[in-house]
Amino acid sequence: MSEHHDDGPVAAQTRHVEALLEARGLLDAVELDRALEAFLAGASPAQGARVVARAWVEPEFQDRLLADGNAALEELGLSMGGGIQPQRLKVVANTETEHNVIVCTLCSCYPIALLGPSPTWYKSEAYRARVVRDPRGVLAEFGTELPEHVRITVWDASAETRYLVLPRRPAVPVSDEAELAALVTRNGLIGTAVL
Repeated sequence: MSEHHDDGPVAAQTRHVEALLEARGLLDAVELDRALEAFLAGASPAQGARVVARAWVEPEFQDRLLADGNAALEELGLSMGGGIQPQRLKVVANTETEHNVIVCTLCSCYPIALLGPSPTWYKSEAYRARVVRDPRGVLAEFGTELPEHVRITVWDASAETRYLVLPRRPAVPVSDEAELAALVTRNGLIGTAVL
């Protein structure tokens, strides 16, 4: 997973479009920077961990989260907003017999608002191609060895739909929501780790 994602051409195209919009007075670079900074300031794996911890301690919230991720986020004052178009959040739960992992095979669609900026390996062509073909092998590279009876489902994110894994609650004698949230990792929320 060490292959670096080369976004140079996309970044250059984005800068070119920004320059054209600025030249025509349609975009204020300072306002764009402020909007991006405000969005990323609240974007952190801590947000996703908070959602998961609430689901672990409140079964009714977990049911609502699995049924309609966007509505459940609003209960916590969170949203999937910030993009050009609304994004649907689909939450998938790991169980004793089912493990979920997320990928975006076309690019790197990812719930930034809940997980912060995506890790380099998530954007790499190696991860995007291999996790679909050999999810068990890729998970093993992350140190996640699952029993053979556990079925692995790979969810392919898109511009319209982002995914979040609801990991299984670790067997720890902790019931405080904040302490539980501290146990949740970004890789657990993507599905490349078991908590």
